[in-house]
Amino acid sequence: MSAAQIEVHILGQPYRLACAPEKQAALLEAAARVDAEMNKVRSHSAIRGTDRIAVMAAISLASELLLLQRSVQCGEAVPAQEIQTIVQRLNQQIGTALEPHDLLSPEDHADNIAVE
Repeated sequence: MSAAQIEVHILGQPYRLACAPEKQAALLEAAARVDAEMNKVRSHSAIRGTDRIAVMAAISLASELLLLQRSVQCGEAVPAQEIQTIVQRLNQQIGTALEPHDLLSPEDHADNIAVE
C-alpha cells in the first residue's frame, strides 16, 4: 500500500506528512492535538521560541500519556477491548445460567447484549 501525502498546520505552519491511508484519520487527530497543545503553551506562558514551545508541549503530552499508562497498569482505567471481552463472557454466562429455566427467547441465547 502506498503512503498518502497529507498537510497539517501546527502553530500556523504547514507540514506535509506521509502515512498509510488507513492511518490518515489518526494522524490528523494527533496533529490537531499537538497544535492545540502548542497553542495552549504559547498563550499561557512567556515562552516565544517555536522550538521551546514544542518541547514544553511534548513534555505536557508525554506527562498525560504516562499518567494514562499508569492508570491502566493500576487497573484504574480498562482498555475498551478488555471491557468488550468481559461483557461478552458475562453474556455467555448469563445465557448458560438462564437457558435451563427457559427465561430467554431463542434469539436472546445467541447474544444477550450487543457489544460494539
